[in-house]
Amino acid sequence: MPKPQYVALNVPAPAVDVERRGDGVLMLRSPDPLRDYPDRLTDRLFETAAAYPERVLIAQRIDGGDWRRVTYGEAARFVRTIAGALRRRGLGPDRPIVILSGSSIEHGLLTFAALHAGVPYASVTPAYSLLSTDYAKLRHVVNLLTPGLVFVQDAAPFANSLAQAVPADVEIVAVKGDFPHGVTGFDTLLSGSMDDDAQAPRPGPDDLAKFLFTSGSTGMPKAVAVTHRMWCANQQMFIQAMPFLGEQPPVFVDWLPWHHTSGGNQTIGMTLYLGGTLYIDDGKPTREGMAETVRNLRDVTPTTCFSVPKGFAELMPRLAADPELARRFFSSVGVFFYSGAALPPPLLEQMDTLSERSIGKRVPVMSAYGATETSPFSLIANWPSERPGLAGLPMPGVDTKLVPFGDKYEVRVAGPHVTPGYWRQPDLTAKLFDEEGYLCLGDSVDFLDPERPERGLAFSGRIAEDFKLTSGTWVNVGQLRDRFLSASGLVVRDIVVTGENRDEIGALVFLSPQEAADMAGDASLPLASLARHPAIRAHIQSVLDTLAEQSTGSSTYIARVAILPDEPSAAAGEVTDKGSIGQRATLANRRALVDSLYDAPASVDAVEAASPAPRRARAG
Repeated sequence: MPKPQYVALNVPAPAVDVERRGDGVLMLRSPDPLRDYPDRLTDRLFETAAAYPERVLIAQRIDGGDWRRVTYGEAARFVRTIAGALRRRGLGPDRPIVILSGSSIEHGLLTFAALHAGVPYASVTPAYSLLSTDYAKLRHVVNLLTPGLVFVQDAAPFANSLAQAVPADVEIVAVKGDFPHGVTGFDTLLSGSMDDDAQAPRPGPDDLAKFLFTSGSTGMPKAVAVTHRMWCANQQMFIQAMPFLGEQPPVFVDWLPWHHTSGGNQTIGMTLYLGGTLYIDDGKPTREGMAETVRNLRDVTPTTCFSVPKGFAELMPRLAADPELARRFFSSVGVFFYSGAALPPPLLEQMDTLSERSIGKRVPVMSAYGATETSPFSLIANWPSERPGLAGLPMPGVDTKLVPFGDKYEVRVAGPHVTPGYWRQPDLTAKLFDEEGYLCLGDSVDFLDPERPERGLAFSGRIAEDFKLTSGTWVNVGQLRDRFLSASGLVVRDIVVTGENRDEIGALVFLSPQEAADMAGDASLPLASLARHPAIRAHIQSVLDTLAEQSTGSSTYIARVAILPDEPSAAAGEVTDKGSIGQRATLANRRALVDSLYDAPASVDAVEAASPAPRRARAG
């Protein structure tokens, strides 16, 4: 079989220095030292504005119509003016800015001005305001941060949440819409002078830049403190690992939400750091939302595509249906980059096949590992691989500590990209770090080849998601999930593994509606009918039987599943804005269904695996 041909990219050869300690701990570092980086991300904004004032910084469609574009020169003037307005309000770490609405040009300009003025800000998921009925998490955010200013794009849809969760004396700024307690128009922030900007103090590298909230899927969200140093250092780490990104100003057409670290730190960070252009994509990684993304891609061809597996899964069929769009897209995009969830092997194969069909070679698919607490990335797999789910190797400047954990390693990191802690929660901050000051990420990894560590690390799962069966045997949830998704193809969107303190492993199966309908041969069938369809059930049965036959014991195969008749609920926290499944929230919301899966006989219409071969039917 001929070796696949990839689009050529300027990346360093994989390399890592390994120190083996007597206690079994491994210390990993990149041999490439971290180079200098600016004190503030906005330093790069003003540098680009001076050199290329007419270059577009940020763009967005106006009410779904034509693009509105803001150049670097315009943005620099806006940022200096808004920064003055923020300073005059006496805002700061104890009275920061909270932003409740989604990505927009005004949202972006306000955050750039806040960075320039030294006023921390927090972009908060709109779900806390628009989907919640009790506003409990929004109240928590407001009480924790004590904002001096709250921004929304349109006050009208946020009126109830503002009234319920935001104190009456907090200034509300909006681009449009009214609110009973009064609204300051965003234009007001632009009406002042920027004459005093040159004399105004600048934030230092260790001052707070922003707060990013954790998902809050298992409790109230925590405010991760992000400093200017963290953010800038991580951009430099990334560009040293992927130097091709700096060979031309990048162009992003990006939907990733700014209240998440991937969109809010990485996409915005790369745009400013490299003098690039960000087209805000108001689409979403859903069947309905992808139509807007495709519309935008017809107008703008990005140079890099950052997304999550769900986003790629929704995009590829639409590109396959439009060969000319696919040719332009694959010709322009130099790399696909994902994080946040494992990429199913069938999806990687689909991406490679479509790329080869469109331009005669594969666009590399790369991945990284990180967390909100690391701005976001610590490890990167900056080489094309036919095995998805790689965590990679430490980026320059990252000290990685691997602590033995069963047959794998717990990963911990240190470096200038690591948070000082959770804002106003010292008890939780203390639990973040080990006795040597390394950030404990709660994840496990293992080597692709222990004899050749330069081949990288593979993500092995969340330690907190692993559990024991009644036999006392540990279940590696991440590996089970990846094996099931690899075997089931794109017809399954995701699974939630069950079985803690039970005799056998089970799972809840979420279908991919379009692919399931294709398998059933009827595009009109709703999910409830697809979940009962003989073709779907036979396919899932085959997957279960195959994995059971390959198993080495009860902890390595799924005995029974419930195929769900609905999609995961965003309102209930079962799915994030990035399209990934919240395992714990789903298990909590569907506890009765999980219990019924283990009734004897199961009271839910389960699909059960054939018993594994006798030589394999043992615990462990």
